[in-house]
Amino acid sequence: MSQQKIRAVYMRGGTSRCLVFHQDDLPPAGAARDRVLSAALGSPDSYGRQLDGLGGGISSLSKACIIGPPTLLGADVDYTFAQVDIRSPVVDYQGNCGNCSSAVGPFAIDERLVKAADGKTIVRIHNTNTKKLIVAHVPVRDGDAVVDGDFELAGVAGRGARITLDFLEPGGAGTGRLLPTGKARELIEGVEASLVDATNPMVFVRAKDLGLTGTETPQEIDGDRELSSRLEAIRVEAGQRMGVPGSAAVPKIAMVAPPLPFTALDGAHYKGDAVDIVARVISMGTCHRASPLTTAMCLAVAARIDGTVVRECAGDAAGDLRLGHPSGMLPIDAGVKLRDGAPWAERVTVYRTARRLMEGFVRIP
Repeated sequence: MSQQKIRAVYMRGGTSRCLVFHQDDLPPAGAARDRVLSAALGSPDSYGRQLDGLGGGISSLSKACIIGPPTLLGADVDYTFAQVDIRSPVVDYQGNCGNCSSAVGPFAIDERLVKAADGKTIVRIHNTNTKKLIVAHVPVRDGDAVVDGDFELAGVAGRGARITLDFLEPGGAGTGRLLPTGKARELIEGVEASLVDATNPMVFVRAKDLGLTGTETPQEIDGDRELSSRLEAIRVEAGQRMGVPGSAAVPKIAMVAPPLPFTALDGAHYKGDAVDIVARVISMGTCHRASPLTTAMCLAVAARIDGTVVRECAGDAAGDLRLGHPSGMLPIDAGVKLRDGAPWAERVTVYRTARRLMEGFVRIP
């Protein structure tokens, strides 16, 4: 054959799509594996379309998950996340994807990697990127993950079965510290910023400090080249200070603002009292159409830490933090306590849906 066949499943997890592989079907970690992942998704593509693969030309559609036997005591599976760059031959493993995490539990159940019980099955997932444990609560019927349900996820058409994800002790996932520099806020490129690492390292800045309201559309943000350059300069300097330099994927940067009325991409109108905070997130140089889940989780943790610009914008919101993003409203629950006088993230809980879209083989030239 002129092309290699590799077993794969194509899935939607939350507001992302990903190719999911069994670890044993891929080469070991390294250049050969990266070439397979890039080719499967259609990268590198100087046109930015990934037309020769299964990617969709934006970062949320250019992802892969690798599932293998557990290497952590108490876990059911290992899960490695890969962010495949669209235009260059780069595969980034420095962070996790919360949306893709929601696909791992259903994949493990449907592939019979864990023993399923009708009603709800708990899958304990060891994310190798962050070395953190994720507990997925997956609805099950007749031994398979349930797809149909009444849970509506902003950014995804229709409704589905709700998957609950508990990210345990998410602080320091990328840097080893919840506040990597020890400060709740600092000055970067003339702008006050909060550098927080929970599930993934993040940089938070006020939208108003960049001349924005925080309710702009992704298209408006992507069309402002001066803004994009300024955000990238802040992000790069923040990465240096956090100890994660040289990555295009982490840290991500988000602009936050107090609750304001806004119109979502589907035309739905949200009043200011329907959310606790609004945010626009930049990843791999473009503004996300729906907030990346790890970003939302880190934001929820930051909203519970005194002194951050996120806490300033969100105020003393109790219960689920309601995040307004371009596709609508997302609830996230975070537990943050003091330990030895410093903030400590106990857990973050989020709700997603997922669906197996296709299964078979990808072809690699």
